[in-house]
Parts: sequence; structure tokens; C-alpha cells
Amino acid sequence: MPGIPDFVMDGPWWWLFLALVLIVFVRTQATYWLARWARAGADAVADRAEKQDSKRARIARRFSGPGMTKAQAFTERWGWIAIPLSFLTIGIQSLVNGGAGYARMHWGRYTLAMIPGCLLWAGAYELVGFSAWRAFTTSPWVLAGSVVLVGAVVAVLVVRRRRRQAADEAQPATASAPVVEA
Repeated sequence: MPGIPDFVMDGPWWWLFLALVLIVFVRTQATYWLARWARAGADAVADRAEKQDSKRARIARRFSGPGMTKAQAFTERWGWIAIPLSFLTIGIQSLVNGGAGYARMHWGRYTLAMIPGCLLWAGAYELVGFSAWRAFTTSPWVLAGSVVLVGAVVAVLVVRRRRRQAADEAQPATASAPVVEA
């Protein structure tokens, strides 16, 4: 796998698991702290912008009002459920972790909620991702079958889209011309 040292790949399975846990832990903590830093900057801008009416000041005020206070309370109460579950999604994980930082979720609670998520992510990545990587790199038949499968899915989607476009064009217009009585 690109980016993972050979001694990890050739070692026992738990080396890769620990490496993946460490990678996701560092990345997620960085997301949390970056969002928390952005919140501190937004608050500083909002404090200075009380007298200003710039676009930056309006955005800062929007992210520092009662709505953000509610978001912070929600995150403190329900973040311990949302954070670990976000690790099982694609595209939501960074939003949830960044949102926890931006809403200033207590760091200790955040980290305790994040650790099970890191373990879930590393386990899923190792079981699915590493197994697929090994299958693709050791068997040309698996790679060829995957290419054929992806090609078939793309072909089906293209045919469906063209049929839908043809049906839309063949359908008569629903707007009728006004009737003129003589």
C-alpha cells in the first residue's frame, strides 16, 4: 500500500491495525483543533466587528450567536454518539469532528468519543481495504472482474439516463395554448 512502510505491511496484522489507528487519531485530532482554532478566529473577528458591517463581520456574527450556543450544547450532549458513528461514513467524518471542534466540545469528552471511532475505522479499513488491496495485487482475475463490473454499472447508468432523456423529449408539453372561442 502506498504510504505505509514495508515492515508494517509484511508484519503481523496488528501492526497495520495500530498504524491505521495512529493515522486516523492524528488526522482527527488535527481536524478538531483546526476547527477550534477557526472558531477562536471567528470569535475574535466578531468581537472586533461589533461596529463594522463588512462581509467578514456578518459571517463571524452568524457563527457566534445563539445558534452556535445551541450547537455547542447539542454536541456536548450527543457528540459521544455521533462522533464514533461518523467514522463508519464516507464524507461525514471530517464534518462531525470539525463541528465538534468548532462548537468547542470539551476536549476530554471528544477524545473519549473519538477513540472507539478510530478503532472502528481502522478495523473496517483493514478488513475491507487491505483485503481488497491484497486481492487486486495478487490476482489479475479479481482486477479484471472489478473492471468489468464497474464498466457494466457505468453502461447501465448511461443507458438509463439516455432513456429518461428520450422519454422526457417525447412527452407532449403539458402547457396548453389558450382556447379562443368565436
